[in-house]
Amino acid sequence: MVTLEAILGYRNLKEAALAVRRNKGAAGVDGIKTKELVKWFYDHPYKLTESIKSGTYKPQPIKRVYIPKPNGEKRPLGISTVVDRTVQAAEANVLRDEYESQFSDGSHGFRPQRGCRTAINQALKYANEGYIYAIDLDLRKFFDTVNHSKMLQVLYKTIKDPRVMRLISRMLRVKIMEEGKCTKVTNRVTARLRLKSRISEYPA
Repeated sequence: MVTLEAILGYRNLKEAALAVRRNKGAAGVDGIKTKELVKWFYDHPYKLTESIKSGTYKPQPIKRVYIPKPNGEKRPLGISTVVDRTVQAAEANVLRDEYESQFSDGSHGFRPQRGCRTAINQALKYANEGYIYAIDLDLRKFFDTVNHSKMLQVLYKTIKDPRVMRLISRMLRVKIMEEGKCTKVTNRVTARLRLKSRISEYPA
């Protein structure tokens, strides 16, 4: 069951923090590096969990950086702080356990024990069964156009803890910092659909 207690459990948070440290990556707007994450938790015991429980936790702005693409364009990336990445990982752990059984068997992306290799193996299986066509496509700016309101509505069908919904909603509304300036992310799809569920009773 997806509850705030499950997300903030000691073992889950520890696993999330260690995963963030293993993944390395750049520091966010606060400058804290992944190798300093464990020390931060020792220096600030219970600060994170208490702020989330009390509803005062606010994710810090996401640092915008750009990486070059083979075609000469640049791909924008958002870098959260290592503490916020820990919260995200802790959420993902619990959500994964809850939703894994609901996913399609043909889905291989961002799932445990699955990836490009298992997708290729399944494609080969289909080929051996006589299928001769394969379609390769990429949705342009997919994550930039996800309907957040609709997504929250879908999540609420399973997640009945409004505190968790509020935490996820707050994560989705984090501002972007670029060249020292913070800007609010406007999801045009989200703006056209107000969330009609009990989550509206728990404003972030």
